Amino acid sequence: MASFVPTSPETLEDQRLYTTARLTTVACLDCLARVGVKKNSDHHTSIQWSAGAREQCPELSRRAPDPSGRGLQQGCSRLAASIEAAVRDGAVPVGAEDGY
Repeated sequence: MASFVPTSPETLEDQRLYTTARLTTVACLDCLARVGVKKNSDHHTSIQWSAGAREQCPELSRRAPDPSGRGLQQGCSRLAASIEAAVRDGAVPVGAEDGY
């Protein structure tokens, strides 16, 4: 359960900017799982996985469940390569806008 539930319009907008603004959908070139991706720089990549994408990814589904949830931060090497290809192709823009 969340310890803080935003209610003010400003806080809700900040939450949207940090979590979903400028996400580009990228499909894994291997399993076709679709995730939201944002690259604020060459070294910073945010990936938003849906439950369906996690289930569809063979690399993530082979891992033992991690009760802490930290296992998901390890990511998927095939998806990482797919994101790199999408950046090279210009499908994923690189660079923050207004700090996001």
